[in-house]
Amino acid sequence: MFYVMATIKDIAQVTGVSPTTVSNVINGKAGRVSADTISKIEKAIEDLGYVPNMSARSLVSNSSKVIAMVNHVVTRNDSNFMEDPFHSSFTGAIEQTLREHGYYLMLRTVETSEELMAFLRNWNVDGLFFTGIFKDQFFDVLSVLTIPIVFIDSYVRHPNFCNIGLEDFNGSYTAAKYLISHGHKRIAFASPSIRDGGVLQERFLGYKAALTESSIPFDKDLVFEYEMDMSSCLNLSLELVKIPDLTGLVVTADIMAAGIMAGLNKQGVRVPDDISVVGFDDISLCRMITPNLTTIHQDITLKGKLAVEFMLQRLKGERPRETEVILPTYLVERESVRTL
Repeated sequence: MFYVMATIKDIAQVTGVSPTTVSNVINGKAGRVSADTISKIEKAIEDLGYVPNMSARSLVSNSSKVIAMVNHVVTRNDSNFMEDPFHSSFTGAIEQTLREHGYYLMLRTVETSEELMAFLRNWNVDGLFFTGIFKDQFFDVLSVLTIPIVFIDSYVRHPNFCNIGLEDFNGSYTAAKYLISHGHKRIAFASPSIRDGGVLQERFLGYKAALTESSIPFDKDLVFEYEMDMSSCLNLSLELVKIPDLTGLVVTADIMAAGIMAGLNKQGVRVPDDISVVGFDDISLCRMITPNLTTIHQDITLKGKLAVEFMLQRLKGERPRETEVILPTYLVERESVRTL
């Protein structure tokens, strides 16, 4: 027999035990319950199609089993951060690892600290993952929260927060040095808006350091800050084709590099014959576009798993021995760079 909305009382009636005993088994507190009784309760749960009421469990245990990933960005009406395959892959790794530990993932974008506090008042989340955090007023609000918080790719240091980061400087430095080693000297840099104290600034500084080390003068006119949507990438490609001696391009995200390559192709500019391109992230798209994109690899899945490990430690009240992990990067050579 199947009940559409079976309850703990229904299971107790079928098995002949008290609702308290059923509740203890469901919530993993069956230390004093016999193996035979546990087996009967579990069979009744399956037969009746019982689904735990998460709201009720949250009230009893003071835990919702929900972790929120908060993206702190100012979004445009015609775009969202999940359009970037890097964010989609990373979010998927977070969700899978949380699911394996019995937690749920909630996604939310907030632009202001007021929006964040309103979100926290309305949702009983156990912890927060944050992307896009800088040393500003928004961070000042975070610093007084008592909920477990894990930062993703942040350069803000605080003893109360864990951070999973990346060798952003070294990755971009490696990309530029690779182009230089293949004979390129006029190398542009393309990125979304660069903000002080963030990932993109570190990648810009890595690019700049590679030029300086190779005695190549830095030219601010070769630094382009555009959004990553297709329209912006097409407009950027129009700017790039105006530079007659440009031969190389370092891009801070693969999805942006792919958009630029598509725009260059529309202008009759060939990659890598006319302009060589190196991306960043090594998403699956790199192997789907033509030519396959040479890029800087980061382990997106490992980053997600480590972020969850930090979160689980904080949820248990443990203080991790290390509050920051910086993952390595390396260059993956494919077909988008030629030797001059």
